Amino acid sequence: MAPPSPLSIATSSVQRLVKEEASYQTELQQQQSRIQNLQTSNGHEDDGNAEYQLRQERKALEETKAVLPPLRGRINEAIENLESQLEAVKESGKETPVEQITKAKEAISSAKTAYREIA
Repeated sequence: MAPPSPLSIATSSVQRLVKEEASYQTELQQQQSRIQNLQTSNGHEDDGNAEYQLRQERKALEETKAVLPPLRGRINEAIENLESQLEAVKESGKETPVEQITKAKEAISSAKTAYREIA
C-alpha cells in the first residue's frame, strides 16, 4: 500500500482538529449546564460537598476554555498548510485523485464554517 500523500495527511489533520474543537465546545456546554444545575440545587440542599463540586466544575470549565485559543491557532495553521498543499498540487501538474482534492476543499470549507460559528 502506498503511503498517504501530503495532501491527504493535511486534510486528515484539519478534519481531526475540527472534530477535536467540536468536542471541546460540547464539553464546554455540558460543564456550563452542570454548573448551572449545581448553583440552582445549591440553595435547596444542605450538602457540604456541593460547594466543592461547584469549585471543581468551575475549574474544569476554565481549563476547557484555556484549551480553545491554542486549538484555534492550530486549526488556522492546519488550514494554511492544507491550502498550500492544494496550491502545490496545482502547480506541480502531477496527477492527483480528484477525490483527494475534493476532500481537501471540503475540509477547508467545514473548518472555516466551524470557525465562523464559534467566533
